[in-house]
Amino acid sequence: MDVALVSDTHVPSRATDIPAPFRERIETADHVIHAGDFDSEGTLSNVRAMSARFTGVAGNTDPRIGLPDTATVELGGVTFVVTHGTGSHAGWHDRVATVVREEAEGDAVGVAGHTHEVVDTVHGGVRLLNPGSATGASPAERATMLTATVGDGDLSVSVHEL
Repeated sequence: MDVALVSDTHVPSRATDIPAPFRERIETADHVIHAGDFDSEGTLSNVRAMSARFTGVAGNTDPRIGLPDTATVELGGVTFVVTHGTGSHAGWHDRVATVVREEAEGDAVGVAGHTHEVVDTVHGGVRLLNPGSATGASPAERATMLTATVGDGDLSVSVHEL
């Protein structure tokens, strides 16, 4: 199963659209995970329309977008806990790992955004993924996203940047 992981699109306040190469990856993925900061209900609708299966959470710029603060989804034998990671940059890893431990029993992967920086690391025994900003919204230096291949509990992650 192919999974597209995106975050921090910030359309329309900081960007006009998700870049075409990333839209193609979203459209062809079996499932899309968006870690928040869509920035508008229109952007949420557009991302949902691009994918047959979707999991998303609200970011700090999405107070009335109708999404939860956290979501858990099992794909290909891998449990993903999705949150935005809102708060200080300095405590991001601890905050996200804590949410993963609180929301899931056993091994789970945390997916969060907020910092606009790509992360693929293990922190306190929890694998954390941050796809960065799919539009390159400031303070990002470039547009980034992650794709994951999952199956039988295995997870392989690739970084894509423009």
